Amino acid sequence: MDFSIPPKTRELVDRIRDFVETEVYPLEESWQKVAFRELIPELQQKRQLVREQGLWTPQIPKSHGGLGLGFLEHALVSEQLARSPLGHYIFNAQAPDAGNMEILLEFGTPHQQEQWLTPLLAGDVRSCFSMTEPERPGSNPVWMETRAVRDGDDYVINGHKWFTSSADGASFAVVMVVTDPDAEPHARASQIIVPTDTPGFKLVRNIPCMGHAGDDWASHSEILYEDCRVPAENLLGEEGAGFAIAQSRLGPGRIHHCMRWIGISERCLELMCQRAASRDIAPGEKLASRQVIQHWIADSRTEIDASRLMVLHAGWKIDQLGAKEARTEVSSIKYYVADVMMKVIDRAIQVHGALGISDDTILSYFYRNERAARVYDGPDEVHRNVVARRVLREHGYSTR
Repeated sequence: MDFSIPPKTRELVDRIRDFVETEVYPLEESWQKVAFRELIPELQQKRQLVREQGLWTPQIPKSHGGLGLGFLEHALVSEQLARSPLGHYIFNAQAPDAGNMEILLEFGTPHQQEQWLTPLLAGDVRSCFSMTEPERPGSNPVWMETRAVRDGDDYVINGHKWFTSSADGASFAVVMVVTDPDAEPHARASQIIVPTDTPGFKLVRNIPCMGHAGDDWASHSEILYEDCRVPAENLLGEEGAGFAIAQSRLGPGRIHHCMRWIGISERCLELMCQRAASRDIAPGEKLASRQVIQHWIADSRTEIDASRLMVLHAGWKIDQLGAKEARTEVSSIKYYVADVMMKVIDRAIQVHGALGISDDTILSYFYRNERAARVYDGPDEVHRNVVARRVLREHGYSTR
């Protein structure tokens, strides 16, 4: 098995890492202190530099202005972008827009693509994905209350969503709604595009998370849909295909998340090592001389490398056989890599001491905002169950 990275891919990865370190890292100090909207003028300047260097939307096919990277290539690029919380945004590869781009490319009509996808690819607008509900468990995506009822040439939507990421300032939402409550569970829901200026679309609040409500792209919103009427032509794909479309988005999306988490882990390990090697704990003694610190560094290095190999294997399997055949691998990496990331972040904070819990480094941001990795897109416990059921099935035992 060849573990080498093709020269062309290595060159691209190195270019992106250099850009992130020289152009993006310097923005982080401001990012910790001001609202996201205040940073947008600077971020737009960086986005223009990305366009000029031909690195815009790396995950999108060349036919639509992207780099046309496969899963393996994009995984390696995503790792570099994730070394800063602003990396993916500056390259127009950020969630939830990246996922909405993918489903609009695959399931959108020509009219939908012209109206919604084209400006999204250009970075002229943002979007959100509205699925999770406060009254229903997010781990059960076939059990929802938000309804869309057909009324002539329209759908009328009523329901309550929350943790709709980046809804603040978004131009449209892709909303998961029940269109046929009597159908079998996986065929009850559909996805409908809802412009956020539609009467009845009500952004209630940005939800404070560990003391920070955020704003604009860097936020999670609670939304009410109250007699929200949209044209039936805004239906994405076929009626009843909402769950299938969501799965086509979430499976590959978990690969993207995992490589992002590996990038975060690498950044935190780097900061951990720099601090340990430079921090004096006594005359002539560095923090790195302590065995417990060395063990934390060794464990972090080993766990990150193992995570990367697992994710690249899952990406390779998707490239070769499709997302459906890689479901076990995707569930494995979803909970394993999230756990590794949190352990590495925690060790890095511990090595930094009081500095680590302050906002003077990026570590506190990672700690606050990445804990959710073990919850969203399926909590750890659900993915462990998925893996266990499939492994036991191979041994002739069914858990159902």
